[in-house]
Amino acid sequence: MKNVEYRNAWAFLDDYRGKEFEGEWPRVNELFHISVLRFGSNDVFRAFEPDESYTYEEAERIIMNVAGWLQENGFRPGDRIGVAGKNSPQWVMAYFAVLYMGGIIYPLDNNLRNEEMLHFIEFGDIKAVFTDKERAESLDADGKAGISKFSLEPGSAYPWIMEMEGAYRDPGLKDAEDVASIIFTSGTTGTPKGVVLSHRNLSSDALLTQSNLTFYETDRSYAVLPLSHAYTMEAVVYLTFTSGGCIVFGKKLAMSRIAKELREAEITIFMAVPMLYNKMIAGLMAGVRKKGIIVYGLIRFMMGISGIIKTTTGRNIGKKLFSSLLDKLSLRTLRTCISGGGPLPVSTVRMFQELGIDFVQGYGLTEASPITHVNPVEAFRMDSVGKKLAGIEVRIVNPDSDGNGLIYIKGPMVMQGYYKNPEATAEVLGDDGWLNTGDVGHQDDDGYLYITGREKNVIVTEGGKNVFPEEIEDKFQLYHELHQVMVMGYIVNEKLKKEAIELVVHFTDEYMESIHGDMDEAYKHISSIVDDVNRGLLTYKKITKIIISDKPLPVTSSSKIKRSEAKLLFKDR
Repeated sequence: MKNVEYRNAWAFLDDYRGKEFEGEWPRVNELFHISVLRFGSNDVFRAFEPDESYTYEEAERIIMNVAGWLQENGFRPGDRIGVAGKNSPQWVMAYFAVLYMGGIIYPLDNNLRNEEMLHFIEFGDIKAVFTDKERAESLDADGKAGISKFSLEPGSAYPWIMEMEGAYRDPGLKDAEDVASIIFTSGTTGTPKGVVLSHRNLSSDALLTQSNLTFYETDRSYAVLPLSHAYTMEAVVYLTFTSGGCIVFGKKLAMSRIAKELREAEITIFMAVPMLYNKMIAGLMAGVRKKGIIVYGLIRFMMGISGIIKTTTGRNIGKKLFSSLLDKLSLRTLRTCISGGGPLPVSTVRMFQELGIDFVQGYGLTEASPITHVNPVEAFRMDSVGKKLAGIEVRIVNPDSDGNGLIYIKGPMVMQGYYKNPEATAEVLGDDGWLNTGDVGHQDDDGYLYITGREKNVIVTEGGKNVFPEEIEDKFQLYHELHQVMVMGYIVNEKLKKEAIELVVHFTDEYMESIHGDMDEAYKHISSIVDDVNRGLLTYKKITKIIISDKPLPVTSSSKIKRSEAKLLFKDR
C-alpha cells in the first residue's frame, strides 16, 4: 500500500488570520465562527427526537443568545460550567455558548450518579451545569453545592437553553493558550484526573487530523457515543463543523435504533468503538451463515476477491457487489467508518474493507485532545492504528528486541496538565512537552503506529516474558456469543511473582437462553474457543485458566471494562 503526503486542511485559516483571530491557531469559538462565515446556510445539527435541524447561522444565533444570557446573569470569563445529558443539538450549543462568553466547559458523563457528579463539580470548582430536565431537578436538590442549573430540555423549573436570550458582548479574549475545557477521565470516588485542554489544543487537533482524513461539507456524521468523551466531541463534532458538514445526534446504543437513524439520515461518516463494529460484522456474518455453508463460502470468497482488487488497484467493487448485505446494516450511504477508543482485530477491518466500506483506525488519548494518529483512507495499513498527524512527533522509549517500547508524543494538541494534580502531571508530562501515553508499541519508517498494549496491564509470565492482555483479547472479538472477555494474570509462583494467563468471560443473554442456562455446556463451548485461540498463540501466551462470570463486568460509559475493579471480583477464584 502506497504512502501519502499530508494534506494542508487548515490553509483556509490564512484568509481569516488577523481578522477573526490572532496567532497560529484560533480559539474554539473563533473556529466555529469562521465555519459560520464559510458555511452559514448549511445544516450543522440534526436530531430525530424531537425532529429538528439548525443551520450554522441559526446555531450561532442561539449560542450567542445563551452566551449573552450568561453574561447578563453574572457569569464571567474563566467561570467553570458543566454540561451533562443525552446527545442533542442543545448539548453542543451549550458547550459552545460557554466558550463564546469566555468560560471553561466541563463535559460530564451523563451515566454518573448524582453523588458522583457532585464530587466532580466540587473538585472542578464548577459554578453551573446544563443538563437534562430530570437531572436538573434532582442534582443538588438540597442546594448544598450551591450550583446554578439550566435545562437542555423544555418543561423544567430551571431556565431552558432555548429560552435563554441575552445581548451578547464579545469578551475580547484572543489567547489560544487559555483553558477551554477540562475533561475528567477517572476518579468517581477518589481524586479525579481532570485533563486541562486549551483552545489551541482542541483547534489544532481538529485541523491537523484532517492532514490524514478528508471531510467534505456534504458529509453527515453520526454522534451516538456520549458527547462527554473527547473522542466523540473531537472526532465527530469538531471534524465535521470545521468542514461544513452536518452532525446527526443519536441517543441510544441500540443496534436497531442505530440502523434506523443511519438509514434515515443517510450518514456518510460513522465513528464508533470496536465493540460496536464487532457486533455489526458478527451479526451480519451470522445471518450469512444461516443461508448455508455453500452460500457462506461463496460470499466469503467474493469478499476476498473484492479486498484484493481494492488493495492492489484502489477500485472499490464491494459496495455494488454487496449492496444487499450493506442494506441490512444500513451502511450503503457510508463513505467512511472510523474506529477508535481501543484495539480492533485486523479481521474486522478487513471484512469492512472487502464489503466496500473505507474502514480505518485511529489512535489517541484524552491527554492529546485526543487524536494523534489516523489511517489515511487511500493508504491504510490494516494492522496499524494510524499514521501520525502532521505536526506530531513520536518517540519510542526503551524498545525491546522487537522494537516495542513506551510511546511518547509531542505536538500542539498535548494537554496543559491535570487540574489541581501536579504530581500526576509530572508522571506523564515532561517540561519539554513530551507526553507518556502509557501505551507500548512501535512506529515504522512511514510514521504508522502499531500498539501492543497498555504498560500498566502487562502480565509477567513464569519465563519472564511480558504479555499484554489486549493482544489476546483481540482474538475473541468476533465471537458474537461472548458479551465480554478480559484476560488477566494469576499468580503461579508467589515467591517470584510470576503469572500465568486466565480468561474471564461473560456470555450474552441470548446465548445463555439458547442453552437454557446450562453452565456445563457454556464451559464446554468456551473451552473449545480457547483451544482454537491457543493454537495460534506462543506457548507463554496460552490461556491456562477460564472463569465464567454470571454477571456483566463493570464498564465505563464507553463500554470499556474497568480492569482494576473487575480483577478484584475474581481475585480469589
